Amino acid sequence: MKKTFFTILFIASIHHSFSQNDEVKTVINTFFEGLHTADTTLINSVISKNILMQTTFINSKGESILRSSTKKNFFTTLLSKKEEDVWFEKLLSVEIKIDGNIASVWIPYEFYLNDIFSHCGANSFQLYYNNNNHWEIIYIIDTRRKKDCKSKL
Repeated sequence: MKKTFFTILFIASIHHSFSQNDEVKTVINTFFEGLHTADTTLINSVISKNILMQTTFINSKGESILRSSTKKNFFTTLLSKKEEDVWFEKLLSVEIKIDGNIASVWIPYEFYLNDIFSHCGANSFQLYYNNNNHWEIIYIIDTRRKKDCKSKL
């Protein structure tokens, strides 16, 4: 009886873990669908109203730069995208780590503008499982570079 109980508990915990991963993947996929289509309403459905956004890169002088942005600036950039421009962020892999009500997602990527390689790097997303029983993105940071990229379209 004890063995059966622990087996059921183990299977239930694995199922819960897989469903949590699926929920986090859905949030990330929704974010990128919104990015590719410049749909701020879609993006807004999966990000925190107080999201923190940063990017880091090495400038031409070899200095490490960290820039912060606001949700308003991010949305302004998306909405100012020319209708004929195609933004495509090719996700090279997705690694999800979850502990309780936080999740961390690591995604190396390549970014293309109108099918022309622009830059590569990695995205790091931090998510929080909120009191409405939904995962929401609370922090995004990415790296950007033009060299030492794994592959190109």
